[in-house]
Amino acid sequence: MPAPAIFWVDTHCHLDAAEFAADADAVAERARAAGVALGVLPAVEAAGFDAVRALAHRHGWGYALGIHPLYADRAGPEDLERLRAALAAQREDPRLLAVGEIGLDHYLPPPPDDPQRERQRRCYLAQLKLAREAGLPVILHVRRSADAVLSGLRRIEVCGGIAHAYNGSREQALDFLARGFALGFGGAMTYERALRIRALAATLPETAPVLETDAPDIPPQWLYLSAAQRAAGAVARNEPAELPRIAGTLAALRGWSLAHTAAVTAANAQRVLPRLGALLAAAPAVAAA
Repeated sequence: MPAPAIFWVDTHCHLDAAEFAADADAVAERARAAGVALGVLPAVEAAGFDAVRALAHRHGWGYALGIHPLYADRAGPEDLERLRAALAAQREDPRLLAVGEIGLDHYLPPPPDDPQRERQRRCYLAQLKLAREAGLPVILHVRRSADAVLSGLRRIEVCGGIAHAYNGSREQALDFLARGFALGFGGAMTYERALRIRALAATLPETAPVLETDAPDIPPQWLYLSAAQRAAGAVARNEPAELPRIAGTLAALRGWSLAHTAAVTAANAQRVLPRLGALLAAAPAVAAA
């Protein structure tokens, strides 16, 4: 009996980003040729809801609707109402997998009396409530904000989801896992100096990891450009076709085969995004990785 084909799920890809405006269809086709059976396209603002939905339907992928924390400062009550209406209008769409990308971004310390973090917090909590009302999981942005994001989840419980680009502590990771979340690992894991991320990827329970690219962002180590190269105009654009090679890093860190890595991460993705399984079952065959 032949071995089952290896396929991958990119649980976080911004195919609607401006970097892909000229060749999004070719990017999706390269991903399929590389063995990526399906990607998940999270929105970042209300103005992009229609675009991510259209791209997901065109390529047979899934999508999420939400307002990214870095867009919260320009999102008003009408944007949250637009999200509520979109979730209601698309409630029967099998490709609508989650509410996202939502969360908190504490990468830069706020200047004195800056209201941005409070706007982020209010927007995040409001979207947790909408996710709970819709019965959908969430895709979380947790950049240097894991404790604050978890605090929100303690206040407003939702049915799990994914903590995207996870880089928190082990204790925080276990808290997310206990709440029904998986943790996204991608390009950052490929850097040898990313010691904490690599240790987490290597040692957390098997139920923890899902794979992602965050394309066009977080390029893996082999696409890294120096500051001088970037200043000269070079661009390192990440793509979902890089996912199998990123997965190879996870396999090496865990001592797993590629087939086991694919099976575990796909199963984790289907557990935390319950509508994903039906999409994978209906997805066209992909090339074995």
